[in-house]
Amino acid sequence: MGFLHEAVVFLIAAVIAVSLFKRTGLGSVLGYLVAGVAIGPSGLRFVSEVESVMRFAELGVVLLLFIIGLELQPSRLWQMRGHVFGLGGAQVGVTTALLSAVALALGQPLVTALVMGFALSLSSTALAVQVLAEKHQLTTQPGRMAFGVLLFQDLAAIPFLAVLPLLGTHGAPAPEGGVGLGLLKVVATFGGMVVASRVVLRPVLKAVAALHSQEVFTAFALLVVAGTAVLMESIGLSATLGAFSAGVLLADSEYRHELEADIEPFKGLLLGLFFMAVGMSANLALLTKQPALVAALVAGLLALKAAVLFAIGWWRLRSTLGALRLAISTSQGGEFAFVVFGLATSTAALTPELSQLLVLVVSLSLAVTPVAFATFERFAAPRLAPKKAHKAFDDLAHDGEPPVVIAGFGRVGQVVGRVLMARRIPFVALDASSEHVDFVRRFGNKVFYGDASRLELLEAAGAAKARLFVLAIDDVEKSVEVAKTVQKHFPHLTLVARARNRQHAYELLALGVTHLMRETFVSSLEMSGDVLGLLGMPGSEVAKTLAAFRSHDEALLMDSFQHRDDVSKLQERAKQARAELEKLFEADAKEPPK
Repeated sequence: MGFLHEAVVFLIAAVIAVSLFKRTGLGSVLGYLVAGVAIGPSGLRFVSEVESVMRFAELGVVLLLFIIGLELQPSRLWQMRGHVFGLGGAQVGVTTALLSAVALALGQPLVTALVMGFALSLSSTALAVQVLAEKHQLTTQPGRMAFGVLLFQDLAAIPFLAVLPLLGTHGAPAPEGGVGLGLLKVVATFGGMVVASRVVLRPVLKAVAALHSQEVFTAFALLVVAGTAVLMESIGLSATLGAFSAGVLLADSEYRHELEADIEPFKGLLLGLFFMAVGMSANLALLTKQPALVAALVAGLLALKAAVLFAIGWWRLRSTLGALRLAISTSQGGEFAFVVFGLATSTAALTPELSQLLVLVVSLSLAVTPVAFATFERFAAPRLAPKKAHKAFDDLAHDGEPPVVIAGFGRVGQVVGRVLMARRIPFVALDASSEHVDFVRRFGNKVFYGDASRLELLEAAGAAKARLFVLAIDDVEKSVEVAKTVQKHFPHLTLVARARNRQHAYELLALGVTHLMRETFVSSLEMSGDVLGLLGMPGSEVAKTLAAFRSHDEALLMDSFQHRDDVSKLQERAKQARAELEKLFEADAKEPPK
């Protein structure tokens, strides 16, 4: 079967399976796994070259690690330090120790037992976050704890993947100089990347952004990820470590959101292909030959991890319902386990037979979790919930998500941003000019480079959880384009828009934007007041004049809106408005003073 034929098979299987599983509430990850099983050697055998597909699909994991690195700003880690390092460290440490002890008791060598214990202690970030988000529980206390644990697992997987090739087990010779030299190589390489990111990478990013070519910027973003991955592999380290390191080094740059938006579509597709490849590699013959063993291993894995997670959740929450939600949502195996198993097999830390068995166990645990969580929420959770309909943690504020997104950080956007900063209200600012971004950041402004009309960028900037969207872009066409995107995909957002002129205001009004600020109108009114004052008009009369003019002009704007496409009608209406305004002031002048 040729490449195009295989691509069609993959796409058809993914679209059908993911659509069905998303519709039933079981999640896209399970859909990809089932699609892979269906078209793989254990199913309809449309695709047989599993290894070649897996090697290509692993780029999805590399991109995932890069995006995780982009998200890990030092300030965010510090805010979540209790959940991440405390609870996450306890979960990984205790679960690894228990699972390793079980493996040793079953006769596995020490290194193999440690690899199995650590790999199986990891959970699926994609699956757990999606399950919690679908039930609107990601911002609850159990949801926050789950995210912290998952985040620590992602962090812990990086050094483990880097060290695993250096262990040298079962006939895989240890590298010359031992593990210590290998770890020193990691530190030295990371130090070199820190310097290179400041001296080389960011200036080059600035130059590429200055070209204003989306295709070139996307290509360079992929080059950064692939290049760092290849660099790490060339010195015997993990490609995922390189991608993660590159992401961390760019986490506080002005290009973070644009990079994330560019990488996200590729990551999503390739990660889906990775899960399909995992499903294809699942040896279902083991399930038919040894169903009792496979079922026991799956049940044992879920029970042991759930017990540890329940204990951690109860210790922190003192709530049976919250602890069970944490335990059930994150007790499955994780996608990183597949990466660990593959790498461990190549270094002979695991035998191919044992690796296939463990892949099947983790795959089945992923399939069981959505069903178990949905069943728990349907039948058990209502009985365990307290009588009060709303618990304190249901109304907590967003976890580090800014309530305001500002698109356009020029004259208008900067004033809004300065006011928000003065009141210590967090926001994310986006601007499409890399030169302007570089300039305003010199004065301490936190602004990111990117085109705010792109849905991926708005999602990366946190628009889904924001409350207000300030549209301060000076380009009329681009401003309208952004307004359409926000209105379509984020209807909950209140739009506060800058209108450059009346025609711009008409276009925004046509989209349903009612909070309009004409950029020169207020300042022009203030200048008119100064002019009248300098001509000798009393202050009270100036204020009255300006108030009347403002009210009349705003009414005229709304009245003219219905004739916005008829130039002759607008001209006629403008003449009428001038006459009406003159008569209004003449009538005021004839009124006797009160």
